[in-house]
Amino acid sequence: MKKIVFLAILTLCPLFVTAQVNPYIVRTKTMKPGAKSTEPVLSDKADLFDFMSRNFHYYSMCDWQEGMRFMVVPEKYDLLMHTFFDAETRKMVSNGLLRNYTMIYQGHEKVLGGREHILFHCQDDGKNYYYELPFGTNFDTYCYERRGVPTLAYLGDVDKAREMLLGKQFLTRTQHFRIDDDTEDEGYKDILVDNNKVVTVKAIGVGTRTYPVKFVVEDDAGNQFYQSVAMSKTNSGLREEAINDDDARFLFEGSFEFGDAIMAVSNDVKDYIGKIVHTQQITTMSARGSGKLRDVEVPRFTGFIIDDILAIRNTDYYTLMLRETDSRRVYSKDVTFVYDDVDMSLDYFGYLFGMGDGQSHTTSLETRTAIREGRVIVGMRKEEVLMAVGEPFRRTVDQFGVETWIYLRSKGVVLDVWFDERDIVSSAKARYGTDEEKAAAEKKQAASEKRKPKKAAKK
Repeated sequence: MKKIVFLAILTLCPLFVTAQVNPYIVRTKTMKPGAKSTEPVLSDKADLFDFMSRNFHYYSMCDWQEGMRFMVVPEKYDLLMHTFFDAETRKMVSNGLLRNYTMIYQGHEKVLGGREHILFHCQDDGKNYYYELPFGTNFDTYCYERRGVPTLAYLGDVDKAREMLLGKQFLTRTQHFRIDDDTEDEGYKDILVDNNKVVTVKAIGVGTRTYPVKFVVEDDAGNQFYQSVAMSKTNSGLREEAINDDDARFLFEGSFEFGDAIMAVSNDVKDYIGKIVHTQQITTMSARGSGKLRDVEVPRFTGFIIDDILAIRNTDYYTLMLRETDSRRVYSKDVTFVYDDVDMSLDYFGYLFGMGDGQSHTTSLETRTAIREGRVIVGMRKEEVLMAVGEPFRRTVDQFGVETWIYLRSKGVVLDVWFDERDIVSSAKARYGTDEEKAAAEKKQAASEKRKPKKAAKK
């Protein structure tokens, strides 16, 4: 037992020493609420794909050049294991003792017995080390299978990111980030952040072997959080086919977008900022509650103030930041201001929202409730019927001047709404539709299923 405790102490001791002097070890810091970032905002105009492929080239182990630098970043389960041998003593060395040390690649060699070694010189202690390939495996086969040396994070990506991205402005593309927290077993705590948040890169250091580049970013309120991401994937052991939806945020493009993604919003669209609108349709929005972001269904006739509008890169879409007029709760919703006469997007702003809060003082609570629930009741005005159930399938006027609106419902049912001479609903009754009306309803349903929001539409 004493031996185990002693080994653990030896493992942890260098962590405190190297963390204080190693410039590659960066951490988030606790900020006072409301503090403002003073870092100048810069914008990179390069296209993301071209920028990544041009500056963060993937190096297969077969292509490694002498002098390439890596850092030993073992996971928790690696700390009492070994990856390296001391080249002089030929003895195994604990990963914990080498943690945060920089290893410089020195090539590879064959040794007696058919084994092959990957050679390194340690920048920190001046010693030489090697990693021994599994028995029966040669170097060419090993690197061809896209394997690498365990625990090593490629510093080339970190250095390049520091050179080009420190101080830059990003737009967040995920809600899931982390903050450093020594009270947690893993050393960090997961947090949720609003999507489309403008952040500035405050520090760049080493993350993990798989996700080597740690970006510490700060929002305009001074809150810091981080993401460790893969850039070139050199030695990360990361295979494209192994990346699932949950892991996509650990790719750079899954967490961040360059500052030029915050595109200039046209004056026509900007005019909506500060305006009061209301929902004309039941729709889903993102909202924060109990510290978490979640999708919620918002009923018709809900009033909002548009606080801000953010453009979404390479699409005709914008993110509306909305504040409910009653509860002051904040929501976000992606919409388009482009109307397609042939196949109107279900995310079209004019389809989802009407101007004004939609709650006239002459509208009764019973009527507002009916509109929220998509029902028509006696006493509604025409504009209230439109809010509740939308445009009718057909409008008719009989010989006595009585106007009727006909709505196609599900399962062959039709709703007839009659108006009196004051344009007030006098009656609303459901009936079984005619063959013509049933055919029209089926056609409408089929067309509705084909309509998809055009979020991938390129400009």
